[in-house]
Amino acid sequence: MNKFPQSFSLLAALTAGVLLTIGTQLAGAQDARAILPLSPESGSVQMAKALHNGSVQLPTSVLMSGIEPNLTCTPLPCVLPNVQASTGTNIANEDPIASNPRNALQLLTGANDYNCPTFQGFYASSDGGSTWNHTCLPSFPGGSGLGDPMVGYDLLGNTFAGGIGTGSAGQVIGVSRSKNNGTTWGTLVVAAVPTFSGGTTDKGWMEIDTNRTSPHVNCLYVSNTQFDANSNSEISVSHSCNHGTSWSTVVVDTKQIYPKEVDQFSDLAIGKDGTVYVSWMRCPATGATGDCGGTVTKMLMSKSTDGGLTWSAPVTMATPTLAPDSCGAFYGCLPNTFERVSNIPVIAIDNSTGPNAGHLYVVYYNWTGSQMKVYVTHSADGGATWSAGVGISPATVTHDQFFPWLNVSARGTVGVTWLDRRNDPANVNYDAFATFSGNGGTSFTPNQKLTSVMSNPFNDGFGGGFMGDYSGNAWDGATLFASWMDTRNGSFTQDEVGGYARKTP
Repeated sequence: MNKFPQSFSLLAALTAGVLLTIGTQLAGAQDARAILPLSPESGSVQMAKALHNGSVQLPTSVLMSGIEPNLTCTPLPCVLPNVQASTGTNIANEDPIASNPRNALQLLTGANDYNCPTFQGFYASSDGGSTWNHTCLPSFPGGSGLGDPMVGYDLLGNTFAGGIGTGSAGQVIGVSRSKNNGTTWGTLVVAAVPTFSGGTTDKGWMEIDTNRTSPHVNCLYVSNTQFDANSNSEISVSHSCNHGTSWSTVVVDTKQIYPKEVDQFSDLAIGKDGTVYVSWMRCPATGATGDCGGTVTKMLMSKSTDGGLTWSAPVTMATPTLAPDSCGAFYGCLPNTFERVSNIPVIAIDNSTGPNAGHLYVVYYNWTGSQMKVYVTHSADGGATWSAGVGISPATVTHDQFFPWLNVSARGTVGVTWLDRRNDPANVNYDAFATFSGNGGTSFTPNQKLTSVMSNPFNDGFGGGFMGDYSGNAWDGATLFASWMDTRNGSFTQDEVGGYARKTP
């Protein structure tokens, strides 16, 4: 079935005033199915493999230069200036960010950075985000990098970065340590190995226990998806309590048989008592387009109270619907484009001493039938039960919202960031937005636009076929820093950093 050349159906659904704009963009874009296969693997891994085997070519590098603003603003509260963290000489997408709990001036972000031989670039700041240095993650001997960047700090002055790569153990996840805030990196260490014979690891995420009261303080955790050769899947979590020198990998739940179910897109949170929470998405690959697109999914959570040695039975937190697959992407497509979209149930916990201490929060999107809309669900009983999802924007906002991220400040404020198309009548271009909740996720503040320039996804550098799988945010005192894929240069995505500085955290 030819499910991709859909510009006619798209145009018929749009108003006359935007027909020419969308039609021109679609006609000039590259067929996403020609770029990447229909596979449950993460988009980063698929793109890296396509670049390695030569089926996809990077655009000609163009040096993008300019004076960057200082990442501060007054008077409070205020939106931070937008600063480009990546180098600007080639594509950089998929943007986690972390702040150093010991040093408020130190930040670390990263990307699928196609300036790097490993396709894994990291950008560290020692001045609160005003300037950034660029480094590339080392590779395993004889291996190559496959993307999916991870970042984090411990309480001992160590900085960590990692991602997926190939080596003697196959397709694994590696983590490297820096003792100078990402100026140089140590030897890459295998953090997660395949749990299936002949299998692969995919889509990792790293969290570090920075709770001083925790019995596992400074332990590192990496969650990931395990695939076997038949696309059967399961979630595992690896842990290290010796600063990333050695790791143990533990399976969280039972193997899911493809195509009945697929596990993917995990995230982690750690409570102040050391409890580790892992969240992930489980979808049926039996939708109308032969994959998970357009299907009702389960957002699941399991927890470990013994440092990652054992895990509880999964609990369903929410059951959203994925966007339809209109472009040949396994987990659905960003409407009016060829961009694949993930739905990561991003989880965080309130480790404050405030009225909502211990509450868990998860952000995700739901396809309403006409819009991708972001919701937050919360739990007040350690994840046993979950609230109905609360929309983070008014009902009057009817344009797509995607790639959300969530974290909780040291004083219990929930901060959510996401990409949003409300300012484009054609529902194509996007801004980054933020909102906050101080009442346990019951309601959210008026949405705040973080970007000074809208981005066009067709300018992602891959012909509109891949802009990454996630954005990121991190609290640093009273400031919520956000990182996102930005195309304001008109050529390809860059890792842009901004945020919102509040009067109180």
